[in-house]
Amino acid sequence: MKILKNHILMAGLLLSTISLIAQDDSDDGGSVIQNLTPSKLIGQGQWDLKLFNNLYTQTESTFASEDGIRQNFFTSTLEAFTGVSENKRVNIGAIVEYRANGRDFVLGDGSTERRTTSGITSIAPAIKFVPFKNVGNFSILSAFSIPLISQEEDDNGVFLDQDGFTWQNRFFYDYTFPGKKWQLFTEINSEYNFGKDAVENVNGITVEGSFANNSLRVTPGLFLSYFPSSKFTVLVLGQHTELIDLGNNFSQNFTALGGGAKYQLTDELNVEVLYTNFVKGRDTGLGETFNIGLRAVF
Repeated sequence: MKILKNHILMAGLLLSTISLIAQDDSDDGGSVIQNLTPSKLIGQGQWDLKLFNNLYTQTESTFASEDGIRQNFFTSTLEAFTGVSENKRVNIGAIVEYRANGRDFVLGDGSTERRTTSGITSIAPAIKFVPFKNVGNFSILSAFSIPLISQEEDDNGVFLDQDGFTWQNRFFYDYTFPGKKWQLFTEINSEYNFGKDAVENVNGITVEGSFANNSLRVTPGLFLSYFPSSKFTVLVLGQHTELIDLGNNFSQNFTALGGGAKYQLTDELNVEVLYTNFVKGRDTGLGETFNIGLRAVF
């Protein structure tokens, strides 16, 4: 069941890569998708809402026993933040995740059967802050994820989410080149997973704890955006993840490449689409993701 457990984390990874919003239509001064990158914070009394939907699907795996089996992992993430400081240096909020996953099982007669599971799986109080007063384009998001599920897999062996706590810290930095046509955004995401050790029943289904507990996940990412206009941008990205074993006897890595676009619909709202492909990895699957998100600031 390792492959099922791995790819919900990939979805989580993609969940954490994009955060641009719409607010200002002025071409002369730039727009929010140019100016309010993930590195920037909103002001006191403002609200920042994002709904991001990610579908990861695969049939190819580095685990021979899982190769050729269709597996889908859908994650819908709602993020809500508000500004609490006049100098735009502190935002507080929460992150809620809903997951709906399914996979094919090969039956004794050679036919396949689709099994699914779904539910709200976690909530994470979070804070985002600018640590250095004179470096407004560098910020940190720290969140503590609390699981809302009793076990990782349902009775049919379909993986839903990890049953453990996660302390996440994401470091954001961006640079806009002269002329405001090109922008470089970088991120390093770290996640420390902890909680009860995983316990499996006689059927190999994890009924307590998480496979990821006692591990550290580190994900650097690089995003290059081009702006044909202030209201529209296209981008390419590359990310690499290392899951480091700190005592759970499991580790993995994978690399994802992709691209997408963002468009500012109104002063308060923008839409984004993104595609990624997992090009290589160890103890993982090699699938692809399709993503769409909406974000509003008011």
